[in-house]
Amino acid sequence: MSHISYLTSHISIMPKILIIDDEKVIRSALKDILLYEKFEVEEAVDGAEGLKKAETGKFDLVLCDIKMPKMDGMEVLLKLQEIDADLPVVMISGHGNTDTAVEAIKKGAFDYIAKPPDLNRLLITVRNALDRNNLVAETKTLRKKIFKTREMIGDSASMKQIKEMINRVAPTEARVLITGSNGTGKELVARWIHEKSNRAAGVLVEVNCAAIPSELIESELFGHEKGAFTSAIKQRIGKFEQANQGTLFLDEIGDMSLSAQAKVLRALQENKITRVGGEKEINVNPRVVAATNKDLKKEIEKGNFREDLYHRLSVILIHVPSLNERKDDIPLLAEAFLKEICEDYGMPLKTYTAEALKELQKMTWTGNIRELRNVVERLVILCDKKITDKDVKMFAISALA
Repeated sequence: MSHISYLTSHISIMPKILIIDDEKVIRSALKDILLYEKFEVEEAVDGAEGLKKAETGKFDLVLCDIKMPKMDGMEVLLKLQEIDADLPVVMISGHGNTDTAVEAIKKGAFDYIAKPPDLNRLLITVRNALDRNNLVAETKTLRKKIFKTREMIGDSASMKQIKEMINRVAPTEARVLITGSNGTGKELVARWIHEKSNRAAGVLVEVNCAAIPSELIESELFGHEKGAFTSAIKQRIGKFEQANQGTLFLDEIGDMSLSAQAKVLRALQENKITRVGGEKEINVNPRVVAATNKDLKKEIEKGNFREDLYHRLSVILIHVPSLNERKDDIPLLAEAFLKEICEDYGMPLKTYTAEALKELQKMTWTGNIRELRNVVERLVILCDKKITDKDVKMFAISALA
């Protein structure tokens, strides 16, 4: 077996494999092979024991027999997917045929091996399954690093309601309007709607409508043709096209000009846009999520915002409360920011005293979560290993005065 012992060299140290089989001889044979190849191995005599171990332990791969008493291997496969959808499962059976193999793959198995297993075939399948598992984990980590999609932290009633709303709304195609003051986390809500949607494999394109001059907003959203205006030296693809089959996040939409609003309305009604300076209609299909810190109904009364566009955007309304309205979440947020910032700076993890966290809860947060993160970053830089209430009073409260 030495000619294949290299298999573990490029996989994480000591991958952990669970063998579920009612035949002791098969379990022992598989275990001996895998232990020789430097894997960590656990056994289960039936499906029930296997599921119990999978729930309590972290495994990188499962080898599961199909024909077992009490619980069929196919049923075990489905229940393993409920425990961990990314866990690769290789089905093994002495009673198999092509139909059995196809059924196992259709139900989510990584692969199928007949008994008695061929040694080379078994180890190559194990390697491929572990490689795939590592790739999935690396991809998730990379996506988080690239998009910086933080977890939505908070156990307050309002946060639980928002998380539940996201879980319900994200898989649909419904447009969402997110409201709330600056710094509350509206962008994070938009990101999680995209992450949990059926469009997650596509791009999330963000547009800050307040940061773009009104004369350029149409070009930004819909693109322009070469020569459309003085500085248009080449064709430009707009955000609506970039977000096709993905999600378009229109942040601070309350600051958009009325002329741009009219074109956005048409794009939403017809799923078509025309680039500035162009005549050709282009089909687009982004899911639009919008956000604003303004009261759009008041803006409608003032004539600053189109009522018909408001109704197009607000199929689902999600209001993000201010930090002052959910102060019970401050300790959780402060701890999470502390860990994140210490890691970013390469510092040993610092800690708060209980009094320091209480002091943070007493403060008035006009800048909401964004302001809290800034304060935590200041405390990480300026304080010793343990952050006290005196530190909060000196470096946080004085900075806000």
